Amino acid sequence: MKRNLGNIVFIVLAALTVIVWVLFPPQADGVENYVRYHVGMTLGSLVITLMSFSLFLSTRPRWAEPYFGGLDKMYMTHRYTSTAAFLLMFVHLLIVPLHLVDLAVGNYLAIVSFLGIIAIVLPTLAPRVPFLNKLTSGTYEGWKRLHGFIGLFFILGYLHSITVNAPTTKVAINWNQIFVFLGIGSYVYTEVLSRFLGRRVPYTVAAVNHPNSSTTEVVMRAKGRPIRHAQAGQFLFVRFKADGIMDEAHPFTISSAPHEGELRVTIKAVGDFTRQVFQNLKPGADALVEGAYGLFNYKTGGDRQIWVAGGIGITPFLSFLRDLRTELAFDVHFYYTVRHPEEAVFAEEIEGIAAKHPRLKAHIRHSSTHGSLSVDEIVRNAGGNVNAHHVYMCGPLPMVQAFAQKFVEAGVSKDHVHFEEFNFR
Repeated sequence: MKRNLGNIVFIVLAALTVIVWVLFPPQADGVENYVRYHVGMTLGSLVITLMSFSLFLSTRPRWAEPYFGGLDKMYMTHRYTSTAAFLLMFVHLLIVPLHLVDLAVGNYLAIVSFLGIIAIVLPTLAPRVPFLNKLTSGTYEGWKRLHGFIGLFFILGYLHSITVNAPTTKVAINWNQIFVFLGIGSYVYTEVLSRFLGRRVPYTVAAVNHPNSSTTEVVMRAKGRPIRHAQAGQFLFVRFKADGIMDEAHPFTISSAPHEGELRVTIKAVGDFTRQVFQNLKPGADALVEGAYGLFNYKTGGDRQIWVAGGIGITPFLSFLRDLRTELAFDVHFYYTVRHPEEAVFAEEIEGIAAKHPRLKAHIRHSSTHGSLSVDEIVRNAGGNVNAHHVYMCGPLPMVQAFAQKFVEAGVSKDHVHFEEFNFR
């Protein structure tokens, strides 16, 4: 229940927005097309409410993570509320009467706000469309810069609502102000105040290792007080103060244990940023780190567990394993699957840790020689009954989604299947 409380609160507040407009409707005296105005104003208020939720979640409030199930789930909620607001804007524009002969200032503000939000949201919903891709320069940082203007268009949308010639309703408009303040306050915090409140902690790159031909392990040491890394399996945002594309904030799972004096992240070179890190990052470089975030924590699971890592999805499990300073308190079948043997980073370390913990059964799988790992095989190795098991997975999204469905079909409770929605676009 607690992990969904944030979403429940959002749904209740959105529903209350509609209820307030129904119970306290605009003045009807002498107003043409009154029903259209009423419905349109209600939808417009709902758009502001949903957008304020999105702007609030963009602040990445660490205290709110338990009420959404982690920052990754908060981003999924952010995406849903943003998309819903975007679609409702179209309906709002179609319903509210628009007098083309005598456009008021509020109407012009509506047009600018609407076009601006379209320019920001469409590259997120359809990033591979060529002309939309140009708006972001095809990069994550370009997308982030474009996304940073969303608050300005939110403010223009609010100014539209108070300058357009429409029926008035004091109670409903005052209710709407709550979300206006929430949205504007969140935007100002994200774009201005957060830079001065110590969320980004300075680190130095202590070492850069290459465990194979496509992977980088970056070891970082705090210049002063380190970030709060409370539990194994969390992730952070890091940017390296170097020329070019490395000076962009990207999320990576922490592969070191919380008790270690240094932070380690293990990065596979699959995109522009990660390839630059592999080729050009050197010891001594400055880094800015924000975090740690996430609730991917096997210690909250049951006595019998299954861990599945695909490729670079090994990183949270490395943190789990490196955190084992005492005997493992759970029976764990751990599967690490890669295509070729050389892709299995830290395989010797994993096997060495497993040898010290009898309750940990490690299976390192090379699909090119052993064949693809399947849920049926995992269930057989677990004794044929996985109803009481908790499953923790990290890897390519198609694999994780397919395995999640198969585990549920095999009898694992949906609430016992854990993975992170590692997609921040």
